[in-house]
Amino acid sequence: MLELNKSGTDRSEPGRLPAQDPGPDAAADTRPAGASPSTGPDAAAVRVPLRPYLVAGAILCALYFLYAYFQYARFGSPSWDLGIFEQEVRAYAGFDAPVVDIKGPGYLILGDHFSPIVALLAPLYWIWPSAESLLFAQAALFALGAVIVGRTTQQILGGRSGLCVTVAYGLSWGIQEAVKADFHEIAFAVPLLALVCRALLLKRYTAALLWSLPLVLVKEDLGATVAVVGFLLFVYGRRLQGALLAAFGVAAFVVTLVVLIPAASSAGRYDYWTKIDKNGEQDVSMLDSVLGVLNSSVKIEMLVFLIGITAFMALRSPLTLLIVPTLGWRLLSQDSNHWGMVWHYSAILMPVLFLALADGVRRSRGSHRPWLASYAKVAVPVAAAIAVAMTQHLPLRDLLRPETYRTDDARSQAARAALDAIPAGARVETDITLMAHLTSDRTVYWVGGAPGTAPDIVAINLDFGWSRPIQDPVAYAEQLHPEARYRLKHRGGSFVVMERTTPEPDRIPGVRDG
Repeated sequence: MLELNKSGTDRSEPGRLPAQDPGPDAAADTRPAGASPSTGPDAAAVRVPLRPYLVAGAILCALYFLYAYFQYARFGSPSWDLGIFEQEVRAYAGFDAPVVDIKGPGYLILGDHFSPIVALLAPLYWIWPSAESLLFAQAALFALGAVIVGRTTQQILGGRSGLCVTVAYGLSWGIQEAVKADFHEIAFAVPLLALVCRALLLKRYTAALLWSLPLVLVKEDLGATVAVVGFLLFVYGRRLQGALLAAFGVAAFVVTLVVLIPAASSAGRYDYWTKIDKNGEQDVSMLDSVLGVLNSSVKIEMLVFLIGITAFMALRSPLTLLIVPTLGWRLLSQDSNHWGMVWHYSAILMPVLFLALADGVRRSRGSHRPWLASYAKVAVPVAAAIAVAMTQHLPLRDLLRPETYRTDDARSQAARAALDAIPAGARVETDITLMAHLTSDRTVYWVGGAPGTAPDIVAINLDFGWSRPIQDPVAYAEQLHPEARYRLKHRGGSFVVMERTTPEPDRIPGVRDG
């Protein structure tokens, strides 16, 4: 079980909070009189080499980017999110408001999710104006998390435990599925949470407070996670800092959801409340949502694998409390996409869980329960073995398959020919297949999501998976935009490009007023 009041020796000293006990692995202070006042964690930080972790991080970054790049090059983006984030970053790079036309003409993305930290990618986008730059940034941020997690583990456990945990974290299913899901703003939260947990484990409490503050700029729900960091600081004896940080986290959470997002939203509300209180068209009460948090085998499987990848040792650390806010909204959600092990939602849990693993091992090594002390000695390699074994069923396994590197197949060639038929600067309505390849130098709309705009081009993949097959693409384009007429400009394979033949409307929603 999760133990807030257990030290590494399962004992506490009078006058000291048990969670403050450095545990049996804390080195004795053998400094001579007059030596530097550096304490245990700081001294350990000097002794642990950085180079092996930088090498491991570089390898992981290369693997993540290689997978993401070839998925992009094969026109295999799984959702519209990469295009959405490129439109947002492109706007920031041009010093414009973050309008994302994919979500709707003139749509201000801060009224959807509150993630202003994404603006930090603007300098990279100046150098590399492509969706690929976002994929590289995410790979680097995930790899940075591995460096922090692994090196911190070695600092507190010693031996080769750090590199083992680097492998276990780097190959964890939460990270791999996030790589497969293209870019998301939570990439910034991964190293930030790793730094927060590192600071807590090394008792650098002011640093933990400071590293947690930017989390409220990553996504609207992370204010609740910041509040839990404040709670842990309070438990660890930093009562004023903890209380202030908890209050800040709660305030940021409430203000973002109730004030900032509704102010930026054209609807004047936070749309994602409906993920909790509606199941399709059916209303769901909060009580029913709470009672149904474990009403699916998919949810239970996800929870088991979350803790299982740490060989269940994360349950020994209070750091595990940091995953509760994210798990809370996911389990309350009526959207099944939030429940399972796919998509990107579990990535931010990985640094917390693997540093909780390290903390749990440290706390268990001196346990008076012989079986627990013995298990603690093998938990880290067990976790690494679990990660390696699971990879055969996870995205990075595709890097061992020759077909992953084939970008000259008929479908990819047809997709590139369709792109060549779409002029730069055009306003294009399209589906997911071509979307992220167009957002760097065109105005892009989601197919069916831009009524009244009469885009210059309608480009679709007939094999996209439409609810009903599209027999006449030109008629379909004119059905979407009865205010305009279109003709077939290009057709190759399953890709069709149609161009408008009538004049551009005087008034285009989200672009200008007539």
